[in-house]
Amino acid sequence: MNEDDNDNLEEFPSHPRAYRDEAFMDTTDARPIRILSEYLHPLSHFRDQKIHDTIVFFGSARTFEASSMGRYYRDARSLAAKVTRWSDGLGGSTRRFVVATGGGPGIMEAANRGAADVGGKTIGLNIGLPFEQRPNPFITPELNFEFHYFFMRKFWFAYLAKALVVFPGGFGTLDELTEILTLVQTQKLHKKMVIVLYGTSFWKEILNFDALVKYGVISDTDLDLFQFADDVDTALKILTDGLTELYLTPAGEPPDVPHVVD
Repeated sequence: MNEDDNDNLEEFPSHPRAYRDEAFMDTTDARPIRILSEYLHPLSHFRDQKIHDTIVFFGSARTFEASSMGRYYRDARSLAAKVTRWSDGLGGSTRRFVVATGGGPGIMEAANRGAADVGGKTIGLNIGLPFEQRPNPFITPELNFEFHYFFMRKFWFAYLAKALVVFPGGFGTLDELTEILTLVQTQKLHKKMVIVLYGTSFWKEILNFDALVKYGVISDTDLDLFQFADDVDTALKILTDGLTELYLTPAGEPPDVPHVVD
């Protein structure tokens, strides 16, 4: 190749590879790649951090420690600390029953904060929203994720969860609760899940479960999918007893067998 050939090459500017082309990655055509990245990126971090499964805390982003609903913030923080201390004491090569939240303020912050209080790792699955949702400072940095797609975020809530604690909340909390209940009811989750509704009076006022049975839209056995708790010690006992029976006894699931969602 002579100098003239080099000069000719310089007339044709190089183009970035497709996966480094930010303009392309923001297009409709690249949506499948973006969706796939919201599966693979958390998966890589969970493997690196040896996260086997989680206990998910749902609840309102508007419940603050000093608010009228502040007791729920304090209880979520205390429960997350106690269950983290219990799970960290299990030993083993993987981290069991790690506290996971939506990563924002309110009840989410309280649960992440409680786990961090006792030195535990804790997960935040954030979502980009125009208001309310900002990562709280108590999430383990390596386990702090932000999603664009709600359905990929929901996948990661369901994929690793072995237990769910639902504190009072609004539309988002109701959506998350009923989605998980539907997956469990229809056996689309190939696992047993311990589900605790925290705050009996709130939940029975907001959702009339008995009326759903009365009108035949759910079975009376569907009411066995969850339990109520009104204090930290009761919720902790439901969680530890249920998880021990389902996953930590010889009759339960071996700890090295993962569960998946269809």
